[in-house]
Order: sequence, then structure tokens, then C-alpha cells
Amino acid sequence: MVKVEYSHYLDLPGKSMAVERVGVSFDPELLRRFDDLIRKKGYQSRSEALRDLARGAIMESEIDEGKGDVIGTLTYIYDHHEGDVNNRLVDIQHDHHGEILFTSHVHMDHDMCLEVLIVKGEPRRVRRLTDNIRAIKGVKHGDLVITKV
Repeated sequence: MVKVEYSHYLDLPGKSMAVERVGVSFDPELLRRFDDLIRKKGYQSRSEALRDLARGAIMESEIDEGKGDVIGTLTYIYDHHEGDVNNRLVDIQHDHHGEILFTSHVHMDHDMCLEVLIVKGEPRRVRRLTDNIRAIKGVKHGDLVITKV
């Protein structure tokens, strides 16, 4: 349970905003591990780390609900000798030309290629593009990283 202790205004140069102060309970081991993590990540305070976690969870929920467009990258590695992978990738990219803003292709070695697509659009369409590419025989790995526009 989170309890609001009191409200006050945060005054920063050019900004004044209401801030709610809340109390959060942690068991000692979880708090120790959280403190270790925020030190490694370079946070100046627990509050800023918790605010980032909350913003991330809210954004992820809104993306899952399809609220607004997303932008991000789809990065994948594939063996260009395997099957008809090159033609299938091009066909899928053309099918999703509305979601793809930019592509970059790198030859990793004689067989393997890395492509990065900059994508933008409705979350379900961007995820469908990702799923279609990952499902191609010859694609070895793919990661989608998105955020709200």
C-alpha cells in the first residue's frame, strides 16, 4: 500500500509543479538490491529511480493498449544464404513500408548480416512487422525497442 504523506510545490528555475510525497515499504533484502542497482545505473536518488520505473510502466501499458503511435528500432541478424531469406525480408519490408522510416544493412561476415529498421506507427502494426521478420527461416535473432511518440 502506498500512502500519501503530504503535498508541496517543487520550484525549479522556470518550473513550478505540484509534487506528492509517498511512502513505500521494502523488505531489507529487496531495498539493498534496489540500492545496488540504482548506484550501478547512476541515479542520484531512490525517488528518481522509482519515478523512472513508474514512467516506464505507464508507457508500456499505454503501448500495450494501443494508445498513440510508437517509434523505435527493430534489429535482427540473419544468414543471407539460408533459403529465400533476402526476398522474404524485402517483401515484408514493402508490405510494411508505412511503418519503416529507414533501413541500415551491415555485412557481419561472409554469411551473416545485421539489419536495423527505424520504425514508427501503430503498436500492433509495428509488432506484426517484428513477428513476421522473426518468423522467417534464416533470421537468427531480432529485438524490437519502442517508445511512445
